[in-house]
Amino acid sequence: MSLPSTAVPEPAASRGDVRIAVQATGLVKTYGSGDAQVRALDGVSAEFAAGEFTAIMGPSGSGKSTFMHCLAGLDTLDGGAVTIGGTTITGMKDRKLTQLRRDRIGFIFQAFNLLPTLTAEQNILLPLSLAGRKPDPEWYARLIEVVGLKDRLGHRPSQLSGGQQQRVACARALVGKPEVVFADEPTGNLDSRSGAEVLGFLQKSVRELDQTVIMVTHDPAAASYADRVVFLADGRPAGELADPTAESVLDHLMRAGR
Repeated sequence: MSLPSTAVPEPAASRGDVRIAVQATGLVKTYGSGDAQVRALDGVSAEFAAGEFTAIMGPSGSGKSTFMHCLAGLDTLDGGAVTIGGTTITGMKDRKLTQLRRDRIGFIFQAFNLLPTLTAEQNILLPLSLAGRKPDPEWYARLIEVVGLKDRLGHRPSQLSGGQQQRVACARALVGKPEVVFADEPTGNLDSRSGAEVLGFLQKSVRELDQTVIMVTHDPAAASYADRVVFLADGRPAGELADPTAESVLDHLMRAGR
C-alpha cells in the first residue's frame, strides 16, 4: 500500500553518541475492514541502538510480531516509516527491499529452517553461497567460536540437538555480518536448557561481535538476556525496561495487565 504524501521524513541514523540501527516512527498497521478491522499497530515509535540486544514483549494480540515483521520489511505499513541504518525501507520497491534484507538483515525464527541434506557448515554458508559471496575468514572463525559448533560443522541437522540446530540457524543469520538480526520467538521450540544456550549465544554475539539483535518473545526468562525490553499493548507502546531480570519483566507485565 502506498503511503500518503504526509509520510514521515527520513530520520537521522544517529542520536548523539548512540548509533541507531533501526528506527520506527508512527507505525500504523491494520487488518480487515469495516467492523472487522483490527488496528495491529497504532502509531508505534521506537529506536533500537546498534550493538544492543532488545526484546519486544506484550500479551497475545499486542502487535509484537507484527511490529517486528514491519521493522524487518516482511510486512507493509499503512502509515509511518521504518529506517534501517539511515535507509528508509518504507515504500521501497520489492526488488530493492529483497536485496536489502539479503545483504543487511539476518532472520531467526522458531522453526530452524535448515536443509536436511546439508551439513551444519553448508547450512550456515548457504545465504552467502546463494548470493555468490564468500565469508570473511576472520569473521567466520570468530562466529564459529562464539556459537560453539566447531566440532559439529560436518554433522547434518538430524545429528544435532534442537539447541544445536537453532545455533546453526543463528550462525546462518550472522554469517553475512548483517546490520541487525531479527529473532521471532527463537526459543519457542526448545526446552529450557537448549533455549538458554541459544539466548546465551545471542547475548554473546552482541557483547563480543557488536551485533544488533531485536527479539520478540513472550517469556520473561528469555527477555532477561536482553539489554532492554520494549513493551506493547493493544498495538501501542506500553513502556520500556532497562537491564531486565525475569522478575522485573514479570512484574511489569502483571502491573500492565491490571
